[in-house]
Amino acid sequence: MQSTGRPRNVNPGDLGPARGFSHATVAGDTVWLGGQVGSDASGKIVEPGELVAQYARAIRNVAVALRAAGFEPQDTVKLTYYVTDLNLYRQNLGAIGTAHREVFGRHYPASTLVEVSSLFDPAAMVEVEAVAVRQR
Repeated sequence: MQSTGRPRNVNPGDLGPARGFSHATVAGDTVWLGGQVGSDASGKIVEPGELVAQYARAIRNVAVALRAAGFEPQDTVKLTYYVTDLNLYRQNLGAIGTAHREVFGRHYPASTLVEVSSLFDPAAMVEVEAVAVRQR
């Protein structure tokens, strides 16, 4: 798809309200996703204190944002994960891997994992950013 001018912001109703940011911005054949947390459509964090549940919801929210922008999870070229407890993340790698495969199958794009002291929503334990490129 050729660029049709300015970048286009995408804010699907299935994700929490976008206030002061966009869930996704499409420019030409590329989409950049703002950080997706484990929240429902109202923006409320699901299962506070449960990293795996929040990860599963966050990665599904990534797929929602990608599809709303006209992309598929397999178009993803980069994922960045921010977690508030790296040790807890490591302890749950099996379940996290299962949640990843439910959305991405065996597609494993370049990834970065960063431990942070906190996220914007104090109940959030994980936030996921993505970049995807539309296949021609």
